[in-house]
Amino acid sequence: MGVWFVTGASRGLGARITREALDRGHGVIATARDASAVEGAYPERPDGLLAVSADVSEPGRLAAAVEAGLARFGRIDVVVNNAGYGLVGAVEEVSDSAARALFDVNVFGVLNTLRATLPTLRAQRSGHVLNIGSVGGFATAPGVGLYGASKFALEGISEALHGELGPLGIRVTIVEPGGFRTDFLDSLSMRVEPASIADYAAGAGPVREALTHHNGRQPGDPAKAARAVVDITEVADPPLRLQLGADAVERVEAKLDLVRRELDAWRHAALATGF
Repeated sequence: MGVWFVTGASRGLGARITREALDRGHGVIATARDASAVEGAYPERPDGLLAVSADVSEPGRLAAAVEAGLARFGRIDVVVNNAGYGLVGAVEEVSDSAARALFDVNVFGVLNTLRATLPTLRAQRSGHVLNIGSVGGFATAPGVGLYGASKFALEGISEALHGELGPLGIRVTIVEPGGFRTDFLDSLSMRVEPASIADYAAGAGPVREALTHHNGRQPGDPAKAARAVVDITEVADPPLRLQLGADAVERVEAKLDLVRRELDAWRHAALATGF
């Protein structure tokens, strides 16, 4: 069995992935800002669980978490970059501080985790990096543009990693979930900027209202999502992208159709720019 390093393991999809990996006999280095939140979910104290307090915005604590994991298990086979949160607000409405705080966790937190874990995977010449993105990182929407931008950044990082780590025997998959019935739309995971500009009521307003209405009614089963995530680490040739949920598939297909239509419609302009 392998050893997993999971960030944001105390709740949501991260907690489900942790549980699924443990149930299959893997060891899990489960990190959260407060390790007791992870431990509280496992009163039976499974032998394969090592709960460690680590904030992804603090490289020193991540390095210590990796050291503790290696001391316990001797290796790391799967890295799950799951820690992150959402942000609602029209692009112009989102404050500079809110945008930077979001990227500090959703993007720079991933980079910090990679810097802490990849030396081990490279030394082993094996492993699998799972970056938990969002369908909103492939096809975003009004009202969640900054959140989508953070996940678009994760897409770019993942594509580059795929090429950089492949020759070293390390696989990379970005997971693009749609709506799953976790606590992601609760206030702890989804921050909301005030609707401060009336002009955006038509564009961003419906999304604000839909997210509130959608909480607790998401179509996806998080337990099945966790199983799909763990399954993907057990195949010989995992995909670069894994969409989860019928809604994710629908949005990706619509985006691909739009890009193809516009590419065909404006191909003449694109091809007319060469010497």
